[in-house]
Amino acid sequence: MKIAVLFGGTSQERDVSIASAAQIIPALRSLGHEVVAIDTVTGRLAAAAEQKMLTSGVGPEPPSTTALASMRESALALTGNATGIHDVDVVFLALHGGAGEDGRIQAVLDLAGMAYTGSNHIASATAMDKDLSKRLFRAAGVPTADWLMAPVGAAEIGAVLGWPVVVKPNKQGSTVGLSIVNDEGGFPAALALAERFDDEVMIERFVPGRELTVGILEGEALPVGEIITPGVIFDYQAKYQKGGAREIFPADLPAAAALQLQQLAVRAHHALKLGIYSRIDFRMDPRGNFWCLEANSLPGMTAASLLPQAARAAGIEFPQLVERICRAALAAKRPR
Repeated sequence: MKIAVLFGGTSQERDVSIASAAQIIPALRSLGHEVVAIDTVTGRLAAAAEQKMLTSGVGPEPPSTTALASMRESALALTGNATGIHDVDVVFLALHGGAGEDGRIQAVLDLAGMAYTGSNHIASATAMDKDLSKRLFRAAGVPTADWLMAPVGAAEIGAVLGWPVVVKPNKQGSTVGLSIVNDEGGFPAALALAERFDDEVMIERFVPGRELTVGILEGEALPVGEIITPGVIFDYQAKYQKGGAREIFPADLPAAAALQLQQLAVRAHHALKLGIYSRIDFRMDPRGNFWCLEANSLPGMTAASLLPQAARAAGIEFPQLVERICRAALAAKRPR
């Protein structure tokens, strides 16, 4: 196959996207596929530029808003001949957050009649919108913690949700802009931080307990994983810095509990009408109840990412995983 790997972009998760591409591109080439590396900001990369960018790693903080704004001014049109994308068999979306994961790029590729990995534009947009996702989870019988949307006062938060709460941008990933607030005194600063990254802010009841995740591949749940973090939450540093968190696949759960969680994950995946693959994140509270946190329509594919670890626990090595995703995307392509 001739495969374009689309990565980089202008979201807060740009560095994570580059790190994903750094794993995906050599894996596909190792299987004999022709791979075109395309940064949506700068276009198709020459070999030297590709090598430099894909070995940069993920920094301890997301790129600054100033740097991202500058990149957006020069972002390329996707389907023009200059990008090298027009004649490929399938596009592998190694993009995370922003326009790469919220359905906008998917809509452009749909209009161009191109096969691509991940979910369609409607499902991608739905998964990115945490408020809408939680409404659909509840409609499908998937438990999710109570929440409110700003604007809302501290008194109402205390009465409806209680403290502590999680304050986060409604449409962001990698815990960017997220805070845990223990009392009303910390709320204004947390709200201001979240508003830097989105004009919609969610306030969600904090669920203590174990952090669990389930990957979905072609409609089937992969082994459950557990994330053990040095802090209270699985934050940006814990996700992407060496030694930041410990992931266990399969998680140490009774078989019945693991099966229940896998069933909930598949139900959540279908509730959002997600595509070939996704990752669904949960908390298990001290009583053993599961609470769905969110769905990831384009989960990370870095060396430390959770979906590849789950696939490996199921006997699927990384090169076979990304090739399987590409072939499924090509098979699912609909005629114009």
